[in-house]
Amino acid sequence: MITTGVQHCGSSVLVSVGGGLDEDAGAVLQQALDDVAVDARDLMVDLHGVVSMDSCGLLHLLDLHRRAECLGLHVLVVGWQPQPQQLMAQLLGIPGSGSSAGERYALAGFRRLIEQRAQRARDADFGVESLSHA
Repeated sequence: MITTGVQHCGSSVLVSVGGGLDEDAGAVLQQALDDVAVDARDLMVDLHGVVSMDSCGLLHLLDLHRRAECLGLHVLVVGWQPQPQQLMAQLLGIPGSGSSAGERYALAGFRRLIEQRAQRARDADFGVESLSHA
């Protein structure tokens, strides 16, 4: 289950996320973005409360980031916990448990790469690849 909290401070907005980011996170993250004021310039997404994330949840987070940037928001994601960082590192084939995947997330090219890999992982989990060969 995912929870969010939205706080406004001038032109900045803090969205705190808690729980597990999975396939059900899309609507909750969309609602959090809908709660951002039209005059906001900065969006900080705090993941301190996210204890687990799967490839679907990562895709939802990436989608939130992309949609926020399309609204003209400067986005910063902070508070990466070990399991979500490890998931990104695993998807990218980065060895070791102490990866800096959370810090690399800020780079647009890294986000595109992780999105491609997460999409492939999600498709594999749902058997999409095997259907495309039929």
